[in-house]
Amino acid sequence: MRQFPHTRLRRLRAVPALRELVLETRLSARDFIYPIFVVEQPESAGAVASMPGVERQTLDSLPGMIERVAERRISAVMLFGIPRRKDAGASQAWAAEGVIVRAIERARRAAGTAVAVIADVCLCEYTDHGHCGILRQERIDNDATLEILAKASAAYAQAGADVVAPSGMMDGMVGAIRGALDAAGRTDTSILSYAVKYASAFYGPFRDAAECAPKHGDRRSHQMDPGNAREALAEVELDIAEGADMVMVKPAMPYLDVVRCVREAHSSVPIAAYQVSGEYSMIKAASAKGWIDERRAAMEALTGIKRAGADAILTYYALEAAEWLIA
Repeated sequence: MRQFPHTRLRRLRAVPALRELVLETRLSARDFIYPIFVVEQPESAGAVASMPGVERQTLDSLPGMIERVAERRISAVMLFGIPRRKDAGASQAWAAEGVIVRAIERARRAAGTAVAVIADVCLCEYTDHGHCGILRQERIDNDATLEILAKASAAYAQAGADVVAPSGMMDGMVGAIRGALDAAGRTDTSILSYAVKYASAFYGPFRDAAECAPKHGDRRSHQMDPGNAREALAEVELDIAEGADMVMVKPAMPYLDVVRCVREAHSSVPIAAYQVSGEYSMIKAASAKGWIDERRAAMEALTGIKRAGADAILTYYALEAAEWLIA
């Protein structure tokens, strides 16, 4: 490479048109998946205090939200159900009249072919103890939980979900779900596995929104330790072998190195990254204080996630970012 003064890299940064011409990483609304909380009790709908700009939807308001997503050309939504009643067996996770099954049905009708409907598959929103599986003597019974996840996934596919997204980090969950889907004749239903989900402090606002904080203990027995990266590759390899069509890293920003490692190890598999509630709320809080420029900070964060190797980004900024991209 020639050296200065012959080489001047600033030449291509001199004017906006040139910067746009040589831009390496481009965001699009089509990169986004918008997470939506759907409540069974209408009185629980509305603003989430710890997530400014995010509102819980009712079954009746959900179609309108899907239309907003479609208008902004966002690719998909991820649905989370918040039931009126919870129990130890998470029975509302697959009940035909449960909030999540009805939400999927309504979203499917509203979305048509414009928006893909993804259903989160975890039990924490449906158990009265707030843990991600069936408890036996205060410990999660992995294999008993697989039966429930498989049953719920088949119900979601039947209701119209294009994709089911197991997020509980149970061993064998992808294989159990793939088997249940195929047995139900839902061979075309895709699986987006939360293959790499860390035991993170950044989930706090989500647990407020989804009313799913554990009543005791924590989730470190199944979610990954933040210090581990090689283990992430092992989790991804297992889930792909079991039938995952796509894999996810969660959270996104603190684990961009992991996103990059997964991308390099699995070049042919679509990778999603979840900009989680804490990441979103930190930007919102700092901007409210006037400490940062919200739009620039949010778009910089989203660009960094894509630059690291993510094909899809789950973000609560999807609606705003889609508008900023065309402004």
